Amino acid sequence: MERAAVRERERLVVVGSANVDLVWRGRALPRPGETVTDGTFVRVFGGKGANQACAAARLGASVMLVGCVGDDDHGIAVRADLEAVGVDCTRLLSAAGTPTGVALITVDDRGENSIAVAPGANRALEPAFVRDAMVAAGDAALLTSLEIGLDNAAAAIETATGPITFNPAPFDADAARWFDRCTTVVVNEIEASAYGIDPAEPPANVVVTLGARGARSAQTEIDAFAVDVVDTTGAGDAFCTAIAVTNDLAIACAAGALACRALGARGSQATMADVDALLREQPRSPRR
Repeated sequence: MERAAVRERERLVVVGSANVDLVWRGRALPRPGETVTDGTFVRVFGGKGANQACAAARLGASVMLVGCVGDDDHGIAVRADLEAVGVDCTRLLSAAGTPTGVALITVDDRGENSIAVAPGANRALEPAFVRDAMVAAGDAALLTSLEIGLDNAAAAIETATGPITFNPAPFDADAARWFDRCTTVVVNEIEASAYGIDPAEPPANVVVTLGARGARSAQTEIDAFAVDVVDTTGAGDAFCTAIAVTNDLAIACAAGALACRALGARGSQATMADVDALLREQPRSPRR
């Protein structure tokens, strides 16, 4: 079935981080104190906000990124990469004398990863700037997370007048106070438990991602799609974006799965045509 027609939210503002990802891939992730050799290395673009903005553009949405990079070579490259896929970067600040955020990512041969982030310029974003950007965006949908800090995410949520999708990661206990204001809150099972949410019975506005088992909301549950997994980095961002753009759990699961097919958070982000093709190949019937 053609699913592109279900898109409900074609204007999206993403308030979030923009990073450069330094990615090592090897047979197994190193344990504390262990050195693992014979890996490969690549520099790619990342940050939850930039990943989500790029994913939204790939799905066909009109998207603006509100965030901050440094005035270094990394920041110039991040902006150019986003603009090349059609992201509006007029509200992407450049902080003078501040390095662009960097994430150090290790990936094993099953596609599992661990990530350490130096936020850099992402910490220079301020709530007043976020509020001004949201006012200018009018009733556009909002997608935000916590790599730019709870104060900035809260400013966006407080000011938004359109649908709000909130991915409260990394965990911040105080973020729960904003859940009731959001149209959709997206968490994984670990985050759900940390926020006091039962992953088996989420509230009406909460979606719980289940990794290789799919995703669950109060209304339905969708099994995961089978793809050849190379790297799971960015799968959650692709999922959240598809929820924000389409409000459809099956599309979100498909977009998240397709994002795992290549190295890096944006290496295989899906178009709506890619999603439609996967849904035709592997039809999913909602359960519950």
